[in-house]
Amino acid sequence: MSQRQSKSEEAGSRESERRHTILRAAIDVFARKGYHGCRIADVAREAGVAYGLVYHYFKNKDELLETVAATGWSGFVTRLRAVAEDETSSIEQKVHGIAEVAFEAYRVDPRAVKVLILEIARSPSGGHVVTRQQAFLDTIRMAADMFARAQAAGQLREELDPMLCASLLVGSIEMGLTAFVSGLMEDRSPEALERARTQISESFLRGVLPNAALQETSWKQDKTSSGTRPKAGKRA
Repeated sequence: MSQRQSKSEEAGSRESERRHTILRAAIDVFARKGYHGCRIADVAREAGVAYGLVYHYFKNKDELLETVAATGWSGFVTRLRAVAEDETSSIEQKVHGIAEVAFEAYRVDPRAVKVLILEIARSPSGGHVVTRQQAFLDTIRMAADMFARAQAAGQLREELDPMLCASLLVGSIEMGLTAFVSGLMEDRSPEALERARTQISESFLRGVLPNAALQETSWKQDKTSSGTRPKAGKRA
């Protein structure tokens, strides 16, 4: 390797590290202050770099948020795809696996997940919304293909629409994470995250698996009692 090539690679590595540092700082500031409260100066201060260096890599705050979104969704979707396309796993294992990928992402980097779920949707720039919507649509289509294969193998109730199954699963996971990132769930311990992941997975699976043990509930008033308690019906 020539000395010139070595210096070029070192410079490239420094550039990559600086860019990563700025992106990491942007995630922390967006999560803490929100899109509207975040300034480029805040990101520079968080990253420990000169104000002008942020503009060397990103032309404005919108491009910074767009890059955060694209980078975050890319890695997330890649991990989901590995679970969904695993031919050795049952549909039950895949559903649990997809939920685990999502909640593990929050456990490892809660600020990044908060930005992806909340702040990108609040940005006035249409590009961020498009990125988020496209990522969700791609995830739903991927899950729909997974459910279609499971249905063909007899692992999914035959009367169900795979696309709706996928939408329900992705939506349930998103709203579950929203409860954590928005502060509705005060306990954010690993144990609480595991309970939430299991509850979402099991609740979903009870509705889509063949011969699932579903509990029907009758809301008819019990005239023999003074209250209006619901009566549990027979198992399906």
